[in-house]
Amino acid sequence: MSREEVFATLNEVFQDVFDDTSITVKEETTSEDIDGWDSLEHINLIAAVEQEFGMKFSMGQVVTMKNVGEMADIILSQIRD
Repeated sequence: MSREEVFATLNEVFQDVFDDTSITVKEETTSEDIDGWDSLEHINLIAAVEQEFGMKFSMGQVVTMKNVGEMADIILSQIRD
């Protein structure tokens, strides 16, 4: 799976979780950029991403992610292993 494909899938997941079809995530997208992205929605988002990609984030990965680009890096590293 390419980085572009990961971002296309992440766009769909973010749009679904936040119920907003106008969302387009980029490398630098953070919770500050998306209305409603609070701690509870973060849990829902992580679960939805894990389900969509068939992988699990470690707690350390979840707490150190600074933006969507870092999330994509972790996804790519796990689905390529």
